[in-house]
Amino acid sequence: MSVNTGALPQIKSSPESKPMMKEWLFVIGLVYLLLVCVALIGSGFKEAAGENAKGLFAFASNPLSGLVIGTVATALIQSSSTVTSIIVGLVAGGLPVSIAIPMVMGANIGTTITNTIVSLGHVREGEEFKRAYAAATIHDFFNLLCVAIFLPLEMLTGYLSKAGFFLGGLFVGKESMSIKGFNFIKPIVKPAVSMVEGSLQAFLPQITAGFIMIIIGIVLIVAVITVLSRLLKMLMVGKAKDILRKSVGRGPVSGLFSGALLTVLVQSSSTTTSLVVPLAGNGVFSLRQIYPFTLGANIGTCITALLAATAITGANAVFALQIAFVHLLYNFSGVLVIYGLPFLRSLPVRAAEMLATATVRNKLYALAYIIGVFFLIPGVLIAISARFGW
Repeated sequence: MSVNTGALPQIKSSPESKPMMKEWLFVIGLVYLLLVCVALIGSGFKEAAGENAKGLFAFASNPLSGLVIGTVATALIQSSSTVTSIIVGLVAGGLPVSIAIPMVMGANIGTTITNTIVSLGHVREGEEFKRAYAAATIHDFFNLLCVAIFLPLEMLTGYLSKAGFFLGGLFVGKESMSIKGFNFIKPIVKPAVSMVEGSLQAFLPQITAGFIMIIIGIVLIVAVITVLSRLLKMLMVGKAKDILRKSVGRGPVSGLFSGALLTVLVQSSSTTTSLVVPLAGNGVFSLRQIYPFTLGANIGTCITALLAATAITGANAVFALQIAFVHLLYNFSGVLVIYGLPFLRSLPVRAAEMLATATVRNKLYALAYIIGVFFLIPGVLIAISARFGW
């Protein structure tokens, strides 16, 4: 028996069969294409704006607007991996890290809309819907609380930016600790980037060619991660479900690691957290068992941006790595502080339970919540920001 995947390679679904070499070669090819796409965005911005690249980001001139852009973009694209990979490319092209950091925080919020939509499949089942909806929205409330704590802290101290820069510097290398000789990514992506760049500049002005490179990079990143996630799900979903059943119920540490591992395997935190929503709805796992699993998914989704950052070369390479490490450090900080402190740990649980109880009584709360949190409130924040010049 085989799974019909259209243009994707046919993958055997028999328990005895193993993924064939061609599927994994296809995965490797997609990862390579992802690296090329990110490098294209960075090169495109350099070509289009040169030293004036920062002027392209006037629309995101403050942390609040950056947060909103990250939230809305991820809610629309439905992939924080895609958005953070694009952000890495933008940083390589000149986007200030101080604006990119709240964008990454917003991406964490935007990606949680998928879980909420999945939970609506239980809407006719009363208590089952209540459990599923709470399991879906606990991820939302955790990420909202993270922003409320760490965005002001970052603006006051810059600890994420400083720590990310330090780690990025270690990987890019300095005179005292250079590991540039181990950078095998640059030589394998440079020919493809140079070919696209040269082809466009052969018949287009430099600025136009740069903007087209940006567009090509962004469009292909969305396509590549969509196909890569789909392919990895077909290759790994059976193993993912086995890990899920064996690990989530064993305790918070096991749940945390399993959430991170599964997200790395399928390259989509939306996919892994959506897997547990129906199980929570059916009563297989409790809300407090689901909680650490979703936090692990937050950490696992950082791998894509780190991978993408390795494709960046040149003067801005350290900043691309910096924002990728900021994403990882931010999610680790959330787990350590919010889940680590009992009085904070219970806040997302209580908020999710209260919202689920209210939504069971009036299903319109679900629609109001999705529109309000992911679109209406961000729009209001942008309007306030523009009005007061923040």
